[in-house]
Amino acid sequence: MRLLLPVVLVAACAVALAQEPKKPVVSGDPARVERIRKATMPKIDKPISFDTPEADAILSALEVFPEDNPWNLVVSDWPLHAKSKEIVASIGVAKPLRYNPDMSFVLVPPDQKKIDVKLVSYPDESDKGPYMLPDSVPLEGWPANYKRNAKLKDTTLDDVQRDKLKEGGDRHAIVVDPTNRMLYEFYQLKKTDAGWQAACAAKFDLKSNKLRPDGWTSSDAAGLPIFPSIIRYDELKRGSIDHAMRVTVVKTRRAYVHPATHFASRLTDENLPRMGERIRLRKDFDTSKFTGEVKVILEGLKKYGMLVADNGIDWALSCAPDTRIPVLHDELRKVKGSDFEVVVPPPGYKPEK
Repeated sequence: MRLLLPVVLVAACAVALAQEPKKPVVSGDPARVERIRKATMPKIDKPISFDTPEADAILSALEVFPEDNPWNLVVSDWPLHAKSKEIVASIGVAKPLRYNPDMSFVLVPPDQKKIDVKLVSYPDESDKGPYMLPDSVPLEGWPANYKRNAKLKDTTLDDVQRDKLKEGGDRHAIVVDPTNRMLYEFYQLKKTDAGWQAACAAKFDLKSNKLRPDGWTSSDAAGLPIFPSIIRYDELKRGSIDHAMRVTVVKTRRAYVHPATHFASRLTDENLPRMGERIRLRKDFDTSKFTGEVKVILEGLKKYGMLVADNGIDWALSCAPDTRIPVLHDELRKVKGSDFEVVVPPPGYKPEK
């Protein structure tokens, strides 16, 4: 026998449900996946530099990791970290948002020849070769940081690959096989007369959510891939960045949180960010006064946030060193650390490992 509830009680229940706070959802944006899968992947029969219209067309049809991958999750409604204010303060509330035009990459055909690379620093935390690595692989900062510098404008790619200027540094190199959806990343890559060498080499299957083993680094200190985080020209032109971004800070904690797998610090202060910490631009931040590329970046930071990936300049995002992207410093610097907040996944979220 069914019991009929009084109309007044039913109405009261409906009001209560309507007033119940909306629970954060852990998911990607279906529209992003639909847009990518509707695009046609052009044929790739030679290495293609990231800063070309050919690369733009390929990237528009490349699905980077599954929809539920941490890089693709929408975090605009995620709850705040209990120590959000303290963590932001440790990075700097008055410090400006910056960007580094640093992370270049090359797209390669599926039959790209694989070669051996001598691993000199982290062989035990590197994926085994051989690796897809074309002669035209760009290194960190190439070409924009050289072409825009009057003292470096005559530098050749071979000069950079061989470090003839003795710049040293991280020398990140990124190779993407869009057809097979495979990613190869290198730390401190260098060309020598005996062949290529690197401090570390990491492979990522862009079809999978599989992480690196716990405790392993990658070409990035956090053990994360770099390519999925890069601010690219094709995204800025489209008007939408549909993934989390990469950010560096000076001081991190001796800890990491999913999806990171590695820390790079001796500091244990709980007010410092862990590697993999997710930081979001505040929902109430007014982006209407910003223009073009910067507004696109800020809206992306509201929706997807950014992951702490390495020790470096505070509040610095990684952007492709593409001469088609204008210099963004002046506008980005109007955004301060106080405009950000640290977030955590909703209760019950169990990430795939």
